[in-house]
Amino acid sequence: MGFVDDLTRLDELRTRGALSEDEFQRAKARLLEGPGADDPIPAVDAISRLRRSRSDRWIGGVCGGVAGLTGVESWIWRLVLVALALFGGAGVLLYILLWIFVPNE
Repeated sequence: MGFVDDLTRLDELRTRGALSEDEFQRAKARLLEGPGADDPIPAVDAISRLRRSRSDRWIGGVCGGVAGLTGVESWIWRLVLVALALFGGAGVLLYILLWIFVPNE
């Protein structure tokens, strides 16, 4: 997707009401500035925003937190971790590590 396509898409979102005028201006400014040297790497930025959920939790809130970060429903993350737990136990280990190292909201 090119620069003009991005601007056109932002304008369409604003026209449909998905973006407010303020959100549109901030997104447009970010797009015009381009990636800066001080911008964090997207994956690192996402990991630093990861928090365990206090509202969407069954055990430790790990799946709810990952769901909030990725936009994928938490039941899908629970299903993935259960499948990993059944096929080798990696899901249990991953869940415990995330429970220990990811802070609460």
